[in-house]
Amino acid sequence: MPKVAQVEPITTARVLRGPFDYACPEGVEVGSVLVVPFGGRDLLAVVTALKDSSEHELSEPKQVLPASLPPDLVALGPWLADEYCSTPARAYSLMLPPRGVKERSVLYASAAREPAEGERLNDNQRQLLSTLPRLAGGDVAPLRRLEKRGLVRLEPQSHRRAPQHASVGKASGASGPALTADQEAALEQLLAADQGEQLLLHGVTGSGKTEVYLRAAAEVLAAGRTVLVLVPEIALTPQIISRFTERFGETVAVIHSKLTPGERFDEWMRIRSGEARICIGARSAVFAPLSEIGLIIVDEEHDSSYKNEGDPRYDARHVAARRAADHGAVLVAGSATPRAESWHRLRRLSLPRRVDQLPLPEVEIIDLRGASGALHPDTFQALVDSRKSIVLLNRRGWSNYLSCSSCGYAWECPQCDVTLVLHRASGSISCHHCGHRERVPDRCIECGSVSIARHGTGTERLETELPGKVFRLDGDSADAGAVLRAFEQADEGILLGTQVVAKGHDFPDVELGVVVDADQTLRFPDFRAEERTFSLVTQLAGRSGRGAARGRVIVQSLTPDAPALVLAAAHDAPTFLSEELARREALRYPPFSTLIRIVCASPQPGAAQQAATELQELLPGSLGPAPLFRLRGRERSQVVIKAEDRRTAVEAVNLAVGSIARGAGRKSVSISVDVEPQ
Repeated sequence: MPKVAQVEPITTARVLRGPFDYACPEGVEVGSVLVVPFGGRDLLAVVTALKDSSEHELSEPKQVLPASLPPDLVALGPWLADEYCSTPARAYSLMLPPRGVKERSVLYASAAREPAEGERLNDNQRQLLSTLPRLAGGDVAPLRRLEKRGLVRLEPQSHRRAPQHASVGKASGASGPALTADQEAALEQLLAADQGEQLLLHGVTGSGKTEVYLRAAAEVLAAGRTVLVLVPEIALTPQIISRFTERFGETVAVIHSKLTPGERFDEWMRIRSGEARICIGARSAVFAPLSEIGLIIVDEEHDSSYKNEGDPRYDARHVAARRAADHGAVLVAGSATPRAESWHRLRRLSLPRRVDQLPLPEVEIIDLRGASGALHPDTFQALVDSRKSIVLLNRRGWSNYLSCSSCGYAWECPQCDVTLVLHRASGSISCHHCGHRERVPDRCIECGSVSIARHGTGTERLETELPGKVFRLDGDSADAGAVLRAFEQADEGILLGTQVVAKGHDFPDVELGVVVDADQTLRFPDFRAEERTFSLVTQLAGRSGRGAARGRVIVQSLTPDAPALVLAAAHDAPTFLSEELARREALRYPPFSTLIRIVCASPQPGAAQQAATELQELLPGSLGPAPLFRLRGRERSQVVIKAEDRRTAVEAVNLAVGSIARGAGRKSVSISVDVEPQ
């Protein structure tokens, strides 16, 4: 038996790199999770290798936990760290189940023997015996008395803490609706794909991509392999979960950040044990401990929420591709508005028509130049005439900012260099970056004037201007699922919200979609601005006209001739993506290069800029350093690399960041690296 376990302690320190040697307890193997003494603390640690001897004096681990990582995830940790300029410890922290949670145990009562003829039993005891076997919840004293008489056996058994939206019954057994010719062709090509191949399923909204996923998953399960399904946001895409659980029952596990620790632990263990063979989840589910993966589905692959904001700043789509390669699985990325990178790199399968053969909705672009107010009169009348509508305005709150009409003072966040947004319902102005909040001012703190102007319109204000019943869905909504269910069940009304209202919802009775300010995303200083605008308009259009009546979409714009809007109105993704790729190739943007963004932050004045300057000097050809707006009380500065070869650039950044992080006086400076920032 190996005597030494090499472990990676789960710590956030960038300069501390393992593995470290510990004595190897009996039964420990690669992937085992231990609790080890480390630097005066007890830390979780993942066993990454075993060996027979060590030149160090070995400490004993304090505990061996029941959970363990499969070998492929152990190997994925260092790759993830190298790929995203992070550390193996931070990578492994994403893969582990919640700490400190145990299996939920309940008492289960079963018959130990039959009562002998003439054995005295009261009515309550006879009733209890007639309902065995059963969970022994509530008052177990009567069962304990029967146990003493040898009539009942009480045994602890594990009991699943099932997520509310997960199936707890058997699969329906239904095979699903008949496939269209387009679906048949796409499914045939998907099932014939080579092991490890990556495909793009480009289907217009309502073309039946989910049914193709379901049929492919059934074939993979029949072959004895498992399925990983990634969706952008669980709360906003409930239909795909319900369709998978209805089709496959309890073999489906759900993983996402909104689960309780107990629910997440139980789902994780069901996946690890092989009890669950399909895992559905948001971004973090890409690390689900599935074995023998045969199919990975990335639904709505264009969605930016697949990019993690914390360190490591991984892209779940890229990690999914790596896992597919490791397992010899087919990866299928699906979208009506795929990213330019996916269009360029992946073999395409096409679903060009809706399954019900209904036409795509007519899209009208309304010129807002010279108009006053958030809604054009024609838009307002269309909302009056429509029974159910969806309205998208990608700004929450009442007004964008407040200013003094007398002296020009604008209310800003004390921690971030941004203006505070007015939320009238809560009587506050707040920062959408750090959460700072203060009451709405009644006079200017600079000159004392009571003349305070409100600028811009957000969803909270627009709600008061719309006709009829309004269901608002934005970052201020307490329960997104409840809002969506209420709108779905209503006979009429308007679903108003930020970009979340365009995410994959299927409401057959929606007749009208409205984009209030289509220019907002076009104005972002981002090379993906056109792509995001095209996607947002097209996705919202896809929510309309799924029922008997043909849908209609109104796009309000100050630049009605913008190519992204014109092509979105024509539902012409191939032309848009072709032109977008030509533009990016000319300017050397992804997929024709790799971008890496390094951000230095510090509460000490000048420290972030100094660190960024030193980084730029270590990375010839990099851009910067460029100061960013102050965030959460920390000054920030960034350096950007645009490189032809991703691997070479990542290695250079890793070396440079490591050198700076180890420098004297750097404790106040945090350094974050974002490979392919979104």
